Amino acid sequence: MEQLDLVSGSGNLDLPGSENWYIPDLAVVPADLAAKTEGALLPDQTLLIVEVSSPSDAETDRVVKRRRYGQYGAPLYLLVDRQNRSCTLYSEPTRLGYAEVNGPHPFGTPVHLPAPFDLDLDTARLGGAAPR
Repeated sequence: MEQLDLVSGSGNLDLPGSENWYIPDLAVVPADLAAKTEGALLPDQTLLIVEVSSPSDAETDRVVKRRRYGQYGAPLYLLVDRQNRSCTLYSEPTRLGYAEVNGPHPFGTPVHLPAPFDLDLDTARLGGAAPR
């Protein structure tokens, strides 16, 4: 597995040629990139973007960000949908969004993150779901 680093805080994702930019709930980037990057990253520089929905922005996370992150090449987008109590992993970005959808999986169901992670994400504690 590649060496990974987690960037948290007010990291921005720029969408060149667009009026939009996003501050994801979580972005995982290669450690060497995290150490030398100042300012906004591009979605295709990430390894994984995670958004956790809230009632005020759930549709933006489900529709708009899903499409935009795919269009701008983010390899993996994990939507933690608190309103629907599910997780969905989007992969294989295209100019129209994502070609592959894995889910939605109810909270409590493991979600497999492919390479470079190659691990099952335990979702049992999300949203107060009882562990299995």
